[in-house]
Amino acid sequence: MRYRNTKPGDHGSASKIGILLVNLGTPDAPEAGALRRYLKPFLSDPRVVEPTMPRWIWWLILNGVILNVRPSKSAKAYQTVWDHYGEGTGSPLLHVSQLQHQAISDALDSDHYACALAMSYGNPSIQKAMLELKDQNISQLLVLPLYPQYSATTTGAVFDAVTKELQTWRQLPELRFVNQYHDDPLYIDALKQSVLKHWEINGQADQLIMSFHGIPQRYLNNGDPYFCHCHKTGRLLAETLGLSKEQYQVTFQSIFGREPWLQPYTNETLKALPGKGIKNVQLICPGFSADCLETLEEISVENREYFEEAGGKEYSYIPALNDNQVHIKTLLSVIEKHTVNWKPVSPNHKAYQHIKLK
Repeated sequence: MRYRNTKPGDHGSASKIGILLVNLGTPDAPEAGALRRYLKPFLSDPRVVEPTMPRWIWWLILNGVILNVRPSKSAKAYQTVWDHYGEGTGSPLLHVSQLQHQAISDALDSDHYACALAMSYGNPSIQKAMLELKDQNISQLLVLPLYPQYSATTTGAVFDAVTKELQTWRQLPELRFVNQYHDDPLYIDALKQSVLKHWEINGQADQLIMSFHGIPQRYLNNGDPYFCHCHKTGRLLAETLGLSKEQYQVTFQSIFGREPWLQPYTNETLKALPGKGIKNVQLICPGFSADCLETLEEISVENREYFEEAGGKEYSYIPALNDNQVHIKTLLSVIEKHTVNWKPVSPNHKAYQHIKLK
């Protein structure tokens, strides 16, 4: 049946504006089996992996090789960050995302808004979150992927999953989709405040490395704007901090496979800096709205080792914005901008009054 999950509409009841927050995803446990279940749909998504070979050959490689090798290795990495925020908190990405969701839900007027959290891969699924919103009688839906910089591999994949679910709904909500917010003034200011707070405690390093998740160079060549968005974020942050071109770099991490990815690579940059006389660095990952494996293990631990083995002396990671109040204010502002004609919301609205910025 095409229109599943349908029920008679209560046309006399008040509707709500639905807010769907979406991040990438996480395994249910730091175990090979859970990683295999998580990685299979992730690496099968044509938005994420655009193979140069026929897809059936990629399917054989993925199921015959990668999913039999990578899950065990990834599970060991996840074990190092599991419960990072305390016993029982589990996946750091899911834990922080839940805190963000709760803060945003608390700030919005529950009489007019319904907010749900989803992951593109893993749990809670986009389908489940959208059905939760549907049960609250939404007539409008704003989708907010928690990726400041647009990429078809992330934001585009969210759009595909949302519209796929909507194909099964008889009554469609009015739909709006946040494409990106990489140059939003409040977002840039939130990053600035995070850096300044770190400097206040640790001092300023010789160089600030702004590390973003990588994608294949081929995707940029085919029109993906992600590389440009990352560099604009980096430039705006450097300008508001008063940094010269010699005091910061934009780099790319989390490389997978053999083909060229966006450069310069974070790990290779860190290996080379001590030889250039730069032995005190600080790293920030502006593309990650929540700390996760790629920041807590890859950046904070693995890349620290590369830098120190090359002769580096001082290395520190500046945490993601996470559920910082300034970050929540930024996300609420993005929501306001995209729903203002649906239900007027201003910074003086009662929903915002309990948020006090430091």
